[in-house]
Amino acid sequence: DVQLQAFGGGVVQVGGSLRLSCRTSGLSFGSSAIAWFRQAPGKEREKLACLSNTDGGIHYADSVKGRFTISSDNANRTVSLRIDDLKPEDTAVYYCAAFIDYGGWGAFCLLYDYKSWGQGTLVTVSS
Repeated sequence: DVQLQAFGGGVVQVGGSLRLSCRTSGLSFGSSAIAWFRQAPGKEREKLACLSNTDGGIHYADSVKGRFTISSDNANRTVSLRIDDLKPEDTAVYYCAAFIDYGGWGAFCLLYDYKSWGQGTLVTVSS
């Protein structure tokens, strides 16, 4: 079974940084694309960033460019999302999702539908 475990959330001060990680199992990591999403209370789910492990391409949503950095650790089958200069509006549950056997360009991977999801990790930014 495909499993995704998101972790690294917590309570962080405004202006701080946080690194979320998504550990995967049960899939061919090297042929997958992994994406990060978030959902704030009362809001729709938002796409953030994704990375294709096939071509190394990365796709960021315009709203997070400059503060969010996605990276892949093939040895540990993990994709991480670093968030800098945290703001109160970053408070949300963050989810990772996988596109198995991804054949597209990494630069466009946010345009695809992701079928395999992790359980989410809560990030709370306090002022």
